[in-house]
Amino acid sequence: MEPFVNSRAEMEIGRYHWMYPGSKNHQYHPVPTQGDRADPLSSPGCFECCIKCLGGVPYASLVATILCFSGVALFCGCGHVALAGTVAILEQHFSTNTSDHALLSEVIQLMQYVIYGIASFFFLYGIILLAEGFYTTSAVKELHGEFKTTACGRCISGMFIFLTYVLGVAWLGVFGFSAVPVFMFYNIWSTCELIKSPHTNGTASVEQICVDIRQYGIIPWNAFPGKICGSALENICNTSEFYMSYHLFIVACAGAGATVIALIHFLMILSSNWAYLKDASKMQAYQDIKAKEDQELQDIQSRSKEQLNSYT
Repeated sequence: MEPFVNSRAEMEIGRYHWMYPGSKNHQYHPVPTQGDRADPLSSPGCFECCIKCLGGVPYASLVATILCFSGVALFCGCGHVALAGTVAILEQHFSTNTSDHALLSEVIQLMQYVIYGIASFFFLYGIILLAEGFYTTSAVKELHGEFKTTACGRCISGMFIFLTYVLGVAWLGVFGFSAVPVFMFYNIWSTCELIKSPHTNGTASVEQICVDIRQYGIIPWNAFPGKICGSALENICNTSEFYMSYHLFIVACAGAGATVIALIHFLMILSSNWAYLKDASKMQAYQDIKAKEDQELQDIQSRSKEQLNSYT
């Protein structure tokens, strides 16, 4: 029961009744003061609930999820279109015989299907990690009642750490692999710029500047023509397929790098949350043991008092 606090006016009236007992028969109805009136802003409302909800948002996990979705979307979307453009360039200019690049076409088609799977998997995995971040943040800050955690929950958090680490290492390989077509297209582009330079333009040495795509190992050595020189190479560089594929491979490589950064960010977040959960579970176990010991001590004291009372 909360203590009743009188206002100054009520204290004066009480003193008057004490000095003049006959005046107690008169009823007094106090006028509520400004402090006694209910303030509508003092009661918890929508604003406090919004602040509480915003306090439980895992902003670090949210940023990592957005970065992961952006990186995967750039890699998958741009990589898919760039691979299709690369096949078109090879078929039209470097390998006119279909049997020479049949294996490459199958590999590229398989990679396009893999891209579909990567996009679907990381969309689901990012949502799961974001949900885990919401759970851990709410649990650590005790936003929804008393903190409770289990060994199963900590085991799941540890599993996410291991899986994110493996995916991060795998995406490092994807990032390095996506830099290979960028390097190939850059070599072709730099060769075309050399042909267009004033020192070589209009001279007989232009036709001696060539690019042999067979040296990269993507088509066999018996592919025809395999090597493009001079003005024909310059015409390839001026096509929309080459321009689009080159820049899309650059964007796909940047997307793979952004995904690696997002996974590293997720790894740091998961490791920190797992450490918080571990420490909180130890503190919870300590508080449970302490509460149990205090209860036992109170029981012993109560039994001792009962025995003393029975003797007296």
